[in-house]
Amino acid sequence: MNINRELIEKFYGGLDERSQEALDAAAERVVAAKKRGGKVAVVTGSGPNLHEGVTTLIAELIEKGIVDGVTTSSAVVNHEMGGALDRVKMCGAAQFGLDEDNMPRGNVFEFTDMSDGELAELAKEMILDDELLAKRHSAEGHMVIKAAANMAYPMGLRTERLAEEIHSLCRQSGLPFETVAGWGCDRRTMLGSGAAKNVPVLVTIPQLVGGGHVGLAVGDSIPIAERSRRIAAMLGSADVIIESAVALTQEIHDGPFETYTGHGIWSWWQGQSVYSLKDKSLIRFDLDENLRRAQDLQKSSAMIQEAIDKGLPKTKISKIPFRMEMSAFARHEGSLPVIGDIGMIWPVFATKIADALGIELEFMSYKQETEEGRAMREWIVENVRPLDRAEMLKKYREWQAQNR
Repeated sequence: MNINRELIEKFYGGLDERSQEALDAAAERVVAAKKRGGKVAVVTGSGPNLHEGVTTLIAELIEKGIVDGVTTSSAVVNHEMGGALDRVKMCGAAQFGLDEDNMPRGNVFEFTDMSDGELAELAKEMILDDELLAKRHSAEGHMVIKAAANMAYPMGLRTERLAEEIHSLCRQSGLPFETVAGWGCDRRTMLGSGAAKNVPVLVTIPQLVGGGHVGLAVGDSIPIAERSRRIAAMLGSADVIIESAVALTQEIHDGPFETYTGHGIWSWWQGQSVYSLKDKSLIRFDLDENLRRAQDLQKSSAMIQEAIDKGLPKTKISKIPFRMEMSAFARHEGSLPVIGDIGMIWPVFATKIADALGIELEFMSYKQETEEGRAMREWIVENVRPLDRAEMLKKYREWQAQNR
């Protein structure tokens, strides 16, 4: 995809002055870290990260050696297994005689937009309801692009069944679900690129719930303690941690093995390996202005730390709605809040970094409401393919052969 630098400059101009300054500083920190051989980790949420093309852009940044680790949600794993975004036909379920009590809100039933050839290939893998599929063309409904492999038939069901199969492989091998699934995922997904480049892509513990049976399978694939240890190793090795439209990050980045803002003191006390967020850069892309206000309060009066020291409620002291992740973030000396739409922030951020490092990006995300954003979403639908089960099993057999 061609990069529209004029639009990216417009995105930059659409941020307030403080966000522009913070974004410039954030890009400089990443560039400095990469030039000295350091590492960058990204902590992503689901929802807007998929719809704005951010997860696809992060996959490109993994490919180019800019991003060295990712945490995400089980919902994103679900969607990346389906190709990130797909086109579905949303229909009234009553047309098919389906039980309205068990249909989603609005009594809607969805069909994945698939060619007869694609369905024939899928029929080699699972039994399809040909009678139901035959009705999709004449049924009343409308087409929409949405997060892939979710509620639509048959790809939503296919992903649920794949999750059970992958879970079995994980229990046999001791590997995380994300690794095994990544072997079959498109290289333009974070899972696929991470698996190909040996870059860890892991679901965090607060983000395990989601994605139907995928979430259950991810959670059951390796023990919680091992997942915590793997995430701690990823974040501990990173010089820069970037949080993108994600909730509960304090429970992600401090965790049981972090000593500076978290609960790692007792792991250290008992002789276990720990890490510290001290001296790291903690960058957050977020729409909530209160995040920056909480940091301002801490910098101007040490109010947040004082509340903690006195055991007082931070919401009442600060007089703002206080989200959990604001606490460690506001008190961290290396934190940078960039307030704005991630659909605008990420393309500016990625372009600044790539230009400074002399790297040419082959994909760029754009705010989905723009003409370029709509074209980007269509491109993802057409080009980012669902998980290739045969390729996943091939890679699994290769791994088995190497680890006997």
